Amino acid sequence: MSFTQHGFGDVVSAQDNASEGDYPPLHRTDRQQAGQQQGARQDGLSPIVLSEADRATLRFKAGRGLLRALAAQVAMLVFAVVVSWLVAGAAAGASALIGAGAYFVPNAFFALRLLVGLMALKPASPATFLVGELIKLVCAVLLLWLAVHLWQQWLVWPALLFGLVCVLKGYVLLMLFRRLP
Repeated sequence: MSFTQHGFGDVVSAQDNASEGDYPPLHRTDRQQAGQQQGARQDGLSPIVLSEADRATLRFKAGRGLLRALAAQVAMLVFAVVVSWLVAGAAAGASALIGAGAYFVPNAFFALRLLVGLMALKPASPATFLVGELIKLVCAVLLLWLAVHLWQQWLVWPALLFGLVCVLKGYVLLMLFRRLP
C-alpha cells in the first residue's frame, strides 16, 4: 500500500484516494515547488481578487438575503398569530404576537444595521457581528421577561412559545421555496 502526502500535511493511503471517486493522488507540481522557493504561499493557493462589479454583486446578494430572511420571519409571525388566534382565541393570538415580536424586533434592528453597513461599503467585522448577535439575544430575553411581568394575567404560554419558535425557524420557509441565501 502506497502513501501520499496532501498539501495540508495529511497522509492518506492510495486506497483511500481510490475510494473517493478514483481521483489520482495529489502531488505538488514543479511550478508550485519553485514558487515556494521564491516566497509564494506554501499551500499553492493564490488569493481571490474581486472587481468592483463582483463586490457590488456580492453586496446586493447579501442585502437581498437579509431581506428575504426578514420577510420569511414576518410570514412565520403572521402564521403563528393567525393559527393561535383561530385555535385558542384573541389572548393566544396576542401571546403569539408577543413571542414572535420578542425575537423579530431585535433581529430586524440587527439586520438593518448590517444593511446600512453593506450600503455604506463598511461591512461588519466578525467581532462587530458577534457583539451584535449578543445584543440581539439579550434584547430578546429582556423583551420576553418584560412581557411576562407586564401581561402574565392573560398571557398564553404555549402560544407565546409557538410564536417565538415560528419566527426563530423562519429560514425553514426559505428552504422550502429554495430561496436560502
